[in-house]
Parts: sequence; structure tokens; C-alpha cells
Amino acid sequence: MSLQVPYHTKANGAAAGGATKAVILVGGASRGTRFRPLSLDVPKPLFDVAGHPIIWHCLTAIAKVPSIHEVYLIGYYDESVFRDFIKDAVHEFPQLTIKYLREYQALGTAGGLYHFRDIILKGRPERLFVLNSDVCCSFPLGEMLRLFEEKDAEAVILGTRVAEDAATNFGCIVSDTHTRRVLHYVEKPESHISNLINCGVYLFATEAIFPSIRTAIKRRTDRPNRLIRYPSAENLESSFFAQQAADDDDEESEKRSEVIRLEQDILSDMADSKQFFVYETQDFWRQIKTAGSAIPANALYLQNAWQSGSSELAQPQPNHIVAPVYIHPTARVDPTAKLGPNVSIGPRAVVGAGARVKESIVLEDSEIKHDACVLYSIIGWNSRVGAWARVEGTPTPVTSHTTSIIKNGVKVQAITILGKECAVGDEVRVQNCVCLPFKELKRDVANEVIM
Repeated sequence: MSLQVPYHTKANGAAAGGATKAVILVGGASRGTRFRPLSLDVPKPLFDVAGHPIIWHCLTAIAKVPSIHEVYLIGYYDESVFRDFIKDAVHEFPQLTIKYLREYQALGTAGGLYHFRDIILKGRPERLFVLNSDVCCSFPLGEMLRLFEEKDAEAVILGTRVAEDAATNFGCIVSDTHTRRVLHYVEKPESHISNLINCGVYLFATEAIFPSIRTAIKRRTDRPNRLIRYPSAENLESSFFAQQAADDDDEESEKRSEVIRLEQDILSDMADSKQFFVYETQDFWRQIKTAGSAIPANALYLQNAWQSGSSELAQPQPNHIVAPVYIHPTARVDPTAKLGPNVSIGPRAVVGAGARVKESIVLEDSEIKHDACVLYSIIGWNSRVGAWARVEGTPTPVTSHTTSIIKNGVKVQAITILGKECAVGDEVRVQNCVCLPFKELKRDVANEVIM
């Protein structure tokens, strides 16, 4: 039996220089349904926000941690989905080896890690970053690593504060304010326990996380699935069918026992370990769950890029560019159009004379004709917005974690979304609508899903 030296006994700060790997959880095709209609044409992790795929922002943060050289994307999309992205990313991040590991079925956020544990543990890394791909934040991985080493931790979770009424929609963390130790963790509690929530970014000691997952799997398998009662002789026949159904259920439960989730099955147990800590970020954080949530994420990433002096952004110009704005080099924007703030213009997109675009994403090969107005909207690939047309959503508070609003007693999307190859006629107004691909809008429409 091989004997592992405990993490905290490694001398002379060797732990600080030890190997760290990173995993980005990308989900799969049956997930991301809330991201429709955009996910009908591109997987959510590859959707462009602030000029780059969502997952690129994760890689940028990982690349800044000197001890990370290997990154695994874990999900159950087809292998071909990430092939081109990885090919490009390897050139952009030459210090990283990036591989996609495909699950044979959805295994949950912890189940996928455990399934590929031999690959992840090759080379004996001491620490493992785990990032959910559908979060938008500054990813303070360096700060998490410092806290991890300072506390001799087994796990560090990234946390942030949200409004009291929003907290129960997330995993809630109760922590010791002085030591930052996690005392209690509950995923989406029924009643309020804390407004410090889980950001979906973790750092684990490899010698702690994999045994924790193994324990959770064992507990799941050992737990009896059901108690079958035989109420009377009269019900023998129905009991026979109940037993048959139970046997079928056994197969299902075997599959389910492989689905292990960090949030529901692992983190609450880890809080008992006394070596689980929270790094509370004061920076921006946002989930990218629905298609509409790409707009606030786009704004946050653009503002972050602007504050850090990114050369990718367009230079402000009076009556033309209100920073921050990203314009792809192949896009054509008329000098009399006014863009910004918080606008991304994709490859080969065309913005005509006198057009106004604000708080929006204009995807590749789309066209906004002269004097059109696009506000709080996503214009899908190869879509057309006619002259003098108006496509608009409704602004929501920066602190809000939802992109739906109530209009006339009905919940509607705050952000207007045109799917792929949609056309809005000249002088047509589209407000608070989600439009599925290949639709033509010839009349004014508001507060609808256009199928």
C-alpha cells in the first residue's frame, strides 16, 4: 500500500509550489435548455459574451495561476463540439494543456470528477480547481490559492453576498467571520440561513475531494431504495407487478447512484471537516443560466476589461462610441451610428448609419439597418433588423439575479432575444420578446414568445 505524505507536512513551502490542475464543468446537450433559443445553435459554454466564448473567460483566469499546466473540460457533449475551440485555445494559452473528457451520461458535478479521477490524478497534483463554466466573475483564483495555503485547507469555496430575498435560490454558506471557516452549507434552503452564497468555483486538496466523493457514492449505494409491502393475499398479483417495477427501478437507481453533485452531496459533509474555508469576493459575480442573463454578463465582462485597460475594446468617441464597447475587427460600423455602453459586435456584423445600439450583443453576420434602435437585446446569428425598427428589452437592476419581469401580471423576459436568422421588418417594434430561429416579424409585437 502506497503511503501519501499529508499535505500539511510537506516541508519548506513545497506545497506552495506543488502541482495544481483545473477542471471546467461544461455540462451537456440536455442541459442549457434555459439558454434557448441561443443554445439551439451553439452550446452555452461556447456562446460569445464580451467578444469571447463564456468558457474562454474561465481559461483566461486559470492561465494566470503559474502552477497550473493542465486543464480538463468535463461534460457530455460530443467530442467534436470543443475541438475547434481547444485548437485555438492551445495557441492562445501555450502554457496550458487542454483536454476534453466526455462522460458517457450526465454524472453530476462530482460524479464526472470521480469518473475521470485516474486521469486527473496522473502526476500526483496536490490541488484541484473546479470551475462551473456558467458563472461570470473575476475568478480570483490566486487569492483562493493563498487562503488555501495560509489555512492549510482541504477545500476553499468562492462566495459572494446577495440580497436576502435572492439567497435561497443558491447554495448558502454559514461561515466564521474571523477564521473564514465554513460552518454549514445548504443547497437552496427552504428558509433563510445566510446571504453568503456559493459562486460555483472551488479549490480542493486532491487527497480530500476524491475520498469525499467515494464516501458519498458508498452512502448512496448502501441506502435501501424502498420498502415493499405485501398488504394481503388479494394483492399478490399487484405486488408481483410492484416487484417487477422495483427491479426496473433498481437499474434506474444504479444509474442515479453514479450521479453525485458537489452542491447537494459533498459540500455539506465537507463543512464538518473543519478545514473548509470560504473566500468572499467583493468583485462582480453573476450566473449565466438563461439566454437573457448573457446581457448582464456581457456588461460585467466589458466593464472589467475596460477597467483593466484591455486593448481589445473600441476607443471612446463623442456621439459614436460610449465605453465599454467590443467590435470584432471584421465587423462594419457606420461612423454615424452610436454604440454603447456595454455592447459587443460580432464577426462580420454590419451596423448602419444613424443606428443606436446599447446594452446589447449583436452576433456574427447580423445586420442592423440605418436608424434602427437596439436596446437590452441579443441579435442572433445572421439576423436582420430593418430600417427605423426598434428592438428592445427592459433594464433590470444591476443587483438583480433574474432577467424576467412582470408585465400586466405576466412574467416575461426582460431581454429581447432574436434567434438565428430572424428578420424584423422596417419600422417594426419588438419589445420583451423571445423569438425562435428563422422567424420574420412584420408587425409590432410585445411580451411574447414567438414560435
